[in-house]
Amino acid sequence: MIQIRSLYTIHISRNILILSSYLMLATGAVAEDTTHGFLACGSHTYITDGSGQKIWTYPHNTRDGYVMPTGNIVLALTKSKIHPGGAAVEVTRDGKETLLWKGTQSEVNSVQPTEDDTFVLTEAGPKPRLLELDRSGKIVVEFPLKCQTDNHHMQTRMARKLSDGTYIAPHLLNFAVMHYDADGKLLGQFDTTVAGDPDHKIHSWPFTAIRHQKNRTLVCCTHSNRVVEFDDQGKIVWELTNDDLPGPWLQDPCGSQVLPNGNFVITSYAGGQKDKNAPKLIEVNRDKQVVWTHVDGNPYGIHHFQILDTNGKPLTGRPLK
Repeated sequence: MIQIRSLYTIHISRNILILSSYLMLATGAVAEDTTHGFLACGSHTYITDGSGQKIWTYPHNTRDGYVMPTGNIVLALTKSKIHPGGAAVEVTRDGKETLLWKGTQSEVNSVQPTEDDTFVLTEAGPKPRLLELDRSGKIVVEFPLKCQTDNHHMQTRMARKLSDGTYIAPHLLNFAVMHYDADGKLLGQFDTTVAGDPDHKIHSWPFTAIRHQKNRTLVCCTHSNRVVEFDDQGKIVWELTNDDLPGPWLQDPCGSQVLPNGNFVITSYAGGQKDKNAPKLIEVNRDKQVVWTHVDGNPYGIHHFQILDTNGKPLTGRPLK
């Protein structure tokens, strides 16, 4: 039996009525209420606190983002008239913006600040590539990505530098998460093809890949509505689908984050487009029990995000997202 609690808060901002709802679900017994503040990236870019109040907004469409320890926000910008090839910027809470990189091809789809005060990003286009930049914009690492070039938009998404100095990058239409060294040598890959579907009729496109404890790699496969976890040998050892949830809540799972307690938060990018009560963000534990959801009633989705706090307590350490 599923028991449900809902908390709705209504607030007015700039004369616009915003409905925010938080739906708490757990399978079996009802768990202690959980709240999260988070950064949301997409057609609407903002930070919300645990009560659902937007405490910061940014007026441009974004693909990826991180809140830095300084409080500044690093964002990958969707291509626009201002930035036809996309861009990466750092923004202060009071709106001061610094351009980190102006895209030179079709899109800039990800940006990751590193412990070395550099930034890892990807460019999609005729020559897809991964770049690592210092704060002056100097390229310190550059190599071509081994993905298809027919469809630029479907080349790659959330590339990340790992703690050992190597890089992982999901390549959507290649149905693979690829692992590179700093010279661009391919060290290995995880195949996201659904078993028994060699012709890829099921679009199990990898979008976000997160390397976490014991060399496990969590991968969101958008469009096929599944989230899988690989061991270091490339074997799937955990999988989440809509069959595991109270409803069809995985609707284009794009971004994800592994929390310090081991739970997974997943964004359902198309959630809310057909059903305004469908969750935008879903937190599950390893037993696939739903711990927390975010429902806002808006038709637009969250492309990627960063959970910033739990029950008002800031998360510490580097976010795994």
